[in-house]
Formats: sequence, structure tokens, C-alpha cells
Amino acid sequence: MRHVAVAALVALAVAGCSSSGDQTPTASGAAGPAATPAATTQPVVTASGSGSPEDDEAAGVALPVSRIATAPGTTLTVLDAPDGEVAQVIRAEDVLTAPGATPLVFLVARQQGEWLELLLPVRPNGTTGWVRADAVVVTETAFRIEVAMEDFELTIYEGLDVVLETAIALGADGMPTPGGVYYIRELLQPPDPTGLYGPYAYGLSGYSPVLDEFAGGQAVIGIHGTNDPTSIGNAVSHGCIRVPNAVVRRMVEEVGLPLGTPVVMLEG
Repeated sequence: MRHVAVAALVALAVAGCSSSGDQTPTASGAAGPAATPAATTQPVVTASGSGSPEDDEAAGVALPVSRIATAPGTTLTVLDAPDGEVAQVIRAEDVLTAPGATPLVFLVARQQGEWLELLLPVRPNGTTGWVRADAVVVTETAFRIEVAMEDFELTIYEGLDVVLETAIALGADGMPTPGGVYYIRELLQPPDPTGLYGPYAYGLSGYSPVLDEFAGGQAVIGIHGTNDPTSIGNAVSHGCIRVPNAVVRRMVEEVGLPLGTPVVMLEG
């Protein structure tokens, strides 16, 4: 079993994931209740780019090695271009369920000289910003997750090797799971492993394209277990990816995916 550091948690408010009546989505921007952060041992790194220290002009993904940038503190100022103007300040308290227990990580999209373009966990999905490479701690991971939405399948790769494959549930009509490139921003452990979210939930860097808020928190897209195994293989959630509980346990306890692991949502 891979070592996983698990912090205690009270309630989980990851994205629009449940289809049960007591999880009605709302439309305010209030922060969600605290949830059990289960941050993996390594903060991990990026997912768009070649993994080479050279300038990387292709901001695609699905490559054997990805780079992850970890902020040394709880905030990170990002620019609109290399040596450009301040675009925004990313604060852990704004983008993490348990900012005191989870590092602030980003996926590296590409490198240009001493500058890194980072994929940011903010709206709109796909937003990026630039920082100097020496402003963050950069690590690498060979893991990546690919989600074939048309086939309701999730595959975990380590380099070119398939580590795990599973059937999944996705967003229902009108509440779609968004395509694109994202990354794991946090790992949470719900207080009830037999509940709506199963024993673990990964919060991703993306958001629901149709919901502003869900269950009192931000409508963050996640990957989590489920108390309804019959939902697997169907479009039934509010946008999150459901996997069987035994599978999400394997993902956390055996595979040990690091924070920052890229997640590629394939629509076709």
C-alpha cells in the first residue's frame, strides 16, 4: 500500500456529483464545508508539456512525464505573460477544501526560458498564468488519468503502461462532465466511506460548466466513489466522475496518485 497522509474531515462538498435529492445545486459562491483532506505524500507536478527543461511550445498533454509545480506557501501570484502584468493571486483558501492540510499545486503547461505557464484551478476552465520557475518547486510524475467519456471508461497510465482501467459514471444530460485537460488539486476522505462519495474523493482543477455552486460549495469536478454501484456506466451525476468504491481505494491506497496528476477528459 502506498503511503497516504489523511487529515480528519467533517463534510464533503466536492462539485456537482450526486444525483440524490438532498444534494440540490444552488447558485451562490459561498465556500463549502470542510472535508477530510487526504493529501498524498508528494505534492506532484504538471501535465501539459514534454517534461523537458527546454522551452516547450506544445501545451498538449498525454505525455509519459508531466511536471507539477508546488507553491512554497498558501498564495501564488501569476502573470499574464512571461515578465508581464499580474493576472491574479491564487489563494489556497479560495481553491482548496482544506488549505491548511493540502499544498497548493499546479500542472505545468509549458516552459519558456525561466518562465513556467501553469494550468490554474480557477474559472473559466483552461485558464493559465505565468510564474518564474524559481518561484515554485517543480517535480515530475509519470502518472496520468485519461477519461474516455464516450465509452464511460477511465484509464490510469504510468508512463506508457496501463496501471488501472475501470468503468465510470458521468454527468447527466444538462449537467455534463466537461472535456479538456485538468489535474488533481486535492484528495479528500469523506467521514462516511459508505456515503454518496465513497471512501475517497479527488477534487480536480475544473468546474461544472453549468453550475455555479453545489451543496454549499464551489461546483468543482471530482473523481470519487459512490454508494450506488448501479450508476456506473451511466450519465447520472451533476458532472463528477464516479468509480466503484473498490477502485477509488486502489487509486489512493495502491497506485498512490500524487497531487498534480494530469486528468485528460476525451470527448470523442
